[in-house]
Amino acid sequence: MLAPGLVAQLESAHKFFNTTTSIFVEADGGYSPTAEMYTVAGQIAHAADTLDWFLEGALGKGWDMDFEAAIERAKVPRTLSEARAMLDRAFSRAIAVVGAASDATLLEAIPDDPILDGAPRMAVVNAITDHTAHHRGSLAVYARLLGKVPPMPYA
Repeated sequence: MLAPGLVAQLESAHKFFNTTTSIFVEADGGYSPTAEMYTVAGQIAHAADTLDWFLEGALGKGWDMDFEAAIERAKVPRTLSEARAMLDRAFSRAIAVVGAASDATLLEAIPDDPILDGAPRMAVVNAITDHTAHHRGSLAVYARLLGKVPPMPYA
């Protein structure tokens, strides 16, 4: 059974993301190093939105290639609490969908796949892990710019 291991990977990615970003307080949510960059809350919202995008692309209706709309969704002003709730809901959805998938589904190639190049559907979990790690790293830099020391995510 493949799903339990993939679910564990998603749960770890969620835990690591939350540990790294636990250093932020609500007042930090609107911070960004430059005006054109995502805010702290925007980074988290983008990670949540993209998690849903990956899930829909690999195990749902397919890939939504309107990247400009995705960028704009992440830039909508929101609080840090709202962004964190978005991420929690996105991980919960991913865990539910992946956890319910059969081995046959997880091993099936993603149809019409411009993103993961025909990989099996289960490859989306690695893509989610990698993408959230990328934004977790960006947020660790944001924390340092705010004079904070992000905690070790793996502790």
